[in-house]
Amino acid sequence: MVFRGDRAMNRREMVLGTLSLAGLFAFSPGIAHAAAESPKPSFFNTTEVRSKNLKPFKKWRAALSRYSKESAANTKVKCAPGDQLNICSYDDWVKFLETLKDKPPLVQLNEVNNRINKAKYVTDKANWGKKDYWATPGEFMARFGDCEDYAILKYLSLRRLGWKENSLRVVAVKDLNLKVGHAVLIVLFKHPKTGKILPLLLDNQIKKIANAAKVRHYQPVFSLNKYYWWRHTPATS
Repeated sequence: MVFRGDRAMNRREMVLGTLSLAGLFAFSPGIAHAAAESPKPSFFNTTEVRSKNLKPFKKWRAALSRYSKESAANTKVKCAPGDQLNICSYDDWVKFLETLKDKPPLVQLNEVNNRINKAKYVTDKANWGKKDYWATPGEFMARFGDCEDYAILKYLSLRRLGWKENSLRVVAVKDLNLKVGHAVLIVLFKHPKTGKILPLLLDNQIKKIANAAKVRHYQPVFSLNKYYWWRHTPATS
């Protein structure tokens, strides 16, 4: 698999790194019957149903809990080998984000996406000896990570910049081309002129931010943020 960015990854490494999400796709907490909301149109040509019950998402909740402790302690870590981020501590991270604080929203998105996408892709198996591990920013700075770890760091970077929770989603998708699981960040961006909500895709496999409406090879299974998760179902024509 060739990354349209500063590095490349062969197909075998990509598959090994993303198969860890297979269990998540098989894992399907029941919300259809309990949900108070009706399905609504969503990104990647799907409909979504929202739930407040985040209890089944243990890795997500654990990562957010560890992040809270790291952030409060201003954790310092040793730079990962081959680091191109020049971010090795919470101080470095905050200083980078401070340079973006007064920038236009699209500049913030591009700078965060570009910087984090420079990180080396490392599988959970190589990093943690596990099939699936959701890393915190401090863990990512120290070891790098795989697809969901890029998405988590982008999500938390934007939150620190003041982006609202309801505009951000970490999304588990099926890559229909590679037939594997993957994770990305979707930003629901309000166009400043038209007021239209655009689902922007921040993806470690794609160099530039893309409009998710134009991406056909991803099929979302679920998405989540701090307060909710959504089950996605392909829309019927």
